[in-house]
Amino acid sequence: MCIIFFKFDPRPASKNAYRLILAANRDEFYSRPSKAADFWGSNTEILSGLDLECGKEGGSWLGISKRGKLAAITNYMEGGLNPDAQGRGFLVPNYLMEKDLDSYSYLKKVSAESHLYNGFNLLTAEFKAKQDFMCYYGNRGRPEPIHLKPAGIYGLSNSLLDSPWRKVLQGKSHFSRVVSDQSLSCDGLVQELLNVLNNEELNTPDPIQESQGNAYSKPQLQAQSAVFVRSPHYGTRSVSSSPAKSLCSLPCLSSPERTRVHINP
Repeated sequence: MCIIFFKFDPRPASKNAYRLILAANRDEFYSRPSKAADFWGSNTEILSGLDLECGKEGGSWLGISKRGKLAAITNYMEGGLNPDAQGRGFLVPNYLMEKDLDSYSYLKKVSAESHLYNGFNLLTAEFKAKQDFMCYYGNRGRPEPIHLKPAGIYGLSNSLLDSPWRKVLQGKSHFSRVVSDQSLSCDGLVQELLNVLNNEELNTPDPIQESQGNAYSKPQLQAQSAVFVRSPHYGTRSVSSSPAKSLCSLPCLSSPERTRVHINP
């Protein structure tokens, strides 16, 4: 399970404002091997964390490129997973490496193959000199991808985009207050976003989340009702915060490391 809050504002009124502000937690089993955010070996254009699980090596949950591309994925909470389904984590690096399809066309292609995967939500974005795009597709929702509206603030966890889970509503409200504070420096903004992501308050009871997660135990649902998940064997493994301006540095944080990559749309 994971959670993402983001503000997409491709043409902000102020030249000092951000075109994208994204804050995300990745939740996973503590025993599952992974690599912290870094450039891909000899590939100095793409930066992401990488899954190292046997058979899933090379998958990712969040990645960016110097060419102005971004992708992020969350799983959809459901029971009865298909053990033979294709790895959802490959949808992120496949988009970052894609040279021919734009963000919407890539999701359109993915939607045609959605039956091959367990439930997921996928965000794709591209930031260009003249125009920015951000798109969403969830294979347990509408059959078609959507373009996200400019100047929107969104919350995404393990249901569909902006589903009213209590943790999403609580975190989105906190996130909205932070990104509305124009007095914050870039480093100050990052720190406040980390405070949003590190909130361990349980948001229970939550009938909407519980009805979707009826295959999960009550202790599991309680633990996963927090923005920052903590339980004996499963929880939040990394926190990421990325404020991005035009032709500026985009910090991608993956505890305990912090890396900056320059975007050149």
